[in-house]
Amino acid sequence: MNMIAKYVLDSCALLAYVYNEVGSDVVESALEQADEGRTKLYMNKLNLFEVYYDILRSEGFQQAENFYSMVQMSSVNVIDSMSDSVFREAERIKTQYKMSLADSIALGETSVLGATILTSDHHEFDIVEQNEKIKFAWIR
Repeated sequence: MNMIAKYVLDSCALLAYVYNEVGSDVVESALEQADEGRTKLYMNKLNLFEVYYDILRSEGFQQAENFYSMVQMSSVNVIDSMSDSVFREAERIKTQYKMSLADSIALGETSVLGATILTSDHHEFDIVEQNEKIKFAWIR
C-alpha cells in the first residue's frame, strides 16, 4: 500500500505563495498535489490566522477575506482544535526552543501527524531540524 505524503503548511510558506515570493512554486506544487489527492496538506488555524492578519494589514479586509475563502475551498485541511498530544508536543518544543506560539503549534502538528513541515523559516527551525526527528521541507 502506498502511503500518501503529509505536509503541514507553516504560515511563511503560505505567505510566500500568496505574495509570489521565492519558493511559491514549491507551495503551489504541494497545493496541486493535494487537489489531485496525491498528498495531504494540513494547517493549524492559528497559523492560518497569521497569514490572514498579514494580508489584512498589508492589503485590506477584502483581500484577507478572499484569501480565507480560497483556503476554505482548497484541499488544505484546516485544524481548528488542539488535541492533547499536540498541546503537549507544542509546549515541549516552545519551552525547549523558545519560539513563537504559532511556530510551536505548527511543529507540534507536524510531529503528531508524522508529517513534514513545509516552511522557509530557517531562523526559527534550523536548530529544531538539527535536534529533533521532525521532518522539514524547505521552500527556499
